[in-house]
Amino acid sequence: MSGMLDTVIPKSDQLNADDLIAGQTKTIKITDIKIAMGEQPVSIHYEGDNGKPYKPGKSMRRVMIGVWGADANAYIGRSMTLYRDERVKFGGAEVGGIRISHMSDIAEPITLALTAAKASRKPFTVAPLKIAQDPALEVLKRNARAAAILGTGQLEAWWKLLPKDSQTKMKPHMEEFKTLASQQNVPIVSE
Repeated sequence: MSGMLDTVIPKSDQLNADDLIAGQTKTIKITDIKIAMGEQPVSIHYEGDNGKPYKPGKSMRRVMIGVWGADANAYIGRSMTLYRDERVKFGGAEVGGIRISHMSDIAEPITLALTAAKASRKPFTVAPLKIAQDPALEVLKRNARAAAILGTGQLEAWWKLLPKDSQTKMKPHMEEFKTLASQQNVPIVSE
């Protein structure tokens, strides 16, 4: 081990601003979201999180809602880039925190007014995150569409034959194909 950053990794059950020290950014692909009551109600699990989910503060949760909408299930499969912002305050002191700089599934930058203090709001801009297409995923999507066109039974049979890693890759996209398959199951009514 020759990197100093490896020696200052915080011991915690979540991704921390200190994990992004020295100007590092982290682009994450969301695999699951857990919402519970409490001080940190949202846990965003992502590929390679090693059991340390991102738990966004209220401002970043507002950004996610403003950009992607309120349905957390729609976030699964999407990506965002996180960075450390030294100016984040807690209890009036600048302690640093995690902010979102880029988000997938948007075509242009989006600026929102976020609360900076009790009586002031400041603009916060999120840029589009361009994700390289996964050729294997594109093949899976084509095959799912072909099965869905034949109806729900064919789509279910296709799904059961997929290896677990392919099912994991396809899970965020299956609602689209389930809807397509259900539309094919409309019975023909004769007069």
